[in-house]
Amino acid sequence: MFEELKQVPEMPGAGLDALPDEVAGGGQPVVIRDAVANWPFVRAARESDEAAVHYLLRFYTGRPVGVMVAPKSEQGRFFYRPDSKEMNFERSRESLAGVLQGLLQQRAEEQPFGIAVQAIPAPEILPGLQEDNPNPFVPDGAPARLWIGNQVSVSPHFDVADNIACVTAGRRRFILFPPEQTANIYPGPMDVTPATVPISMVSLEEPDFERFPRYREALDAAFVAELDPGDAIYIPYLWWHGVQSLSRFNILTNYWWNRDTAAARYPYVPLLRLVYMLYRGLPAEHRHAWRALYDHYVFEEDGDPMAPLAPQHRDFEREVSREDAAKLRQMIGELLG
Repeated sequence: MFEELKQVPEMPGAGLDALPDEVAGGGQPVVIRDAVANWPFVRAARESDEAAVHYLLRFYTGRPVGVMVAPKSEQGRFFYRPDSKEMNFERSRESLAGVLQGLLQQRAEEQPFGIAVQAIPAPEILPGLQEDNPNPFVPDGAPARLWIGNQVSVSPHFDVADNIACVTAGRRRFILFPPEQTANIYPGPMDVTPATVPISMVSLEEPDFERFPRYREALDAAFVAELDPGDAIYIPYLWWHGVQSLSRFNILTNYWWNRDTAAARYPYVPLLRLVYMLYRGLPAEHRHAWRALYDHYVFEEDGDPMAPLAPQHRDFEREVSREDAAKLRQMIGELLG
């Protein structure tokens, strides 16, 4: 199925010392081949899994990290249980050194447990690693985060940030959907999620087209990319992306950042859930009317909706202050209380 999808556009990383403007502002995913091929971490991983582990543990502080473990029967898919909104995996806090050794041992198993350590903040858990492996494609101050595991699958989800993901060890496949395909990938609940954002309820490996018929339309618009150690992919803001680890031992290093202060400041996913709670119970004709108001004031694409008005009759142009945010929190508390 994946061979039928459009390939993510590619560019060589050799000679680049920054993320090109046409990539950062283009709103499209791009694969950068050999973007971080010169990292010491990547060179160690290309030597062997054991060499990658040895290199990584040089920086480890000993602090425990969060680990997810799925039963062998789940075949590496982290998802909901079939009979509830509970997750099909267990979480615990463990030593990273022990998890890494366990991953090396699990390579020999015919059907291993699904194991994943997600979003390890390098500055706190692995100080010095980011400095030893600098990334010219991300803004200064964007912290490196590590994703370590075996042959597992993560359902399509989105980030409220721009994202560059660098394959450090093993191989990974990325399946990406533009934001306008949201309805066609059948997002799950917002109140219980694997990692704070909704995920697609359609299996990447075995989609059920009878139950999810519009998913065919999503696949028509989807992109796919397979990355080797040293390759990177730029994933734009709010693009849905599923990730499949294709090797028995995998390490990914990613970076999130926001190009505007508002996106970095506000909890947009909780706000989305709040709006959902407020409006879904209204009659259809009321929701239709509210949609027109939101389209005009919030989602107008042809310019500023206030532009035809005289300057003295427009809303004040200013960023939301801390006081405004505090008032909003108070209003939301009163609304839900």
